[in-house]
Amino acid sequence: MQDSMLKRFGISMDGNLLRKFDHLVKQRGYENRSEAIRDLVREAIIQQTWEDGEQIIAGSILLFYDHHQRNLLEEMTKIQHSVHDVILATTHFHLNHNSCLELIVVKGKAKDIQQLSHKLTSLKGVTYGNFTVAPVEQI
Repeated sequence: MQDSMLKRFGISMDGNLLRKFDHLVKQRGYENRSEAIRDLVREAIIQQTWEDGEQIIAGSILLFYDHHQRNLLEEMTKIQHSVHDVILATTHFHLNHNSCLELIVVKGKAKDIQQLSHKLTSLKGVTYGNFTVAPVEQI
C-alpha cells in the first residue's frame, strides 16, 4: 500500500548551512525548501538503490574522447557489443577535428551498467565520462 499523503516534519540546521541551502533553493528556482528537500531525498534514494546491484535501472553513459586515439573506437565497439542487451541506443557527435561525444542509453541491472560505465570511461583516450541513472520503478 502506497502512502501518498504529504507528511510534515521539522528539520534543525546550522544557520550558515541554511543560508547556503536557501541560496541553492533560489538559484535552482524551487518554489520553497520542501521541493528542494524532496529532490535531495529522491536523489539520495536513487543513489542508494543503484548501489544495490540487482536493481533495474535506466540511464545514460556520456563519453568525451579523442577519436584519433589508437584502437579506442575498436575497443569501445567491442565492449558495447559484449553487453548489447543493456544498450538501448547510442548517439555519436563530432565536436571538432579531434573530439567526439558519445551518448549511450542503457537499461538493466545496476551492477552490469556500472561495470560497463567503468570499462568505457577508463579507456585510454576517453577524456571525460559521466554515468547518470534513475531507477525504473517509482520512488
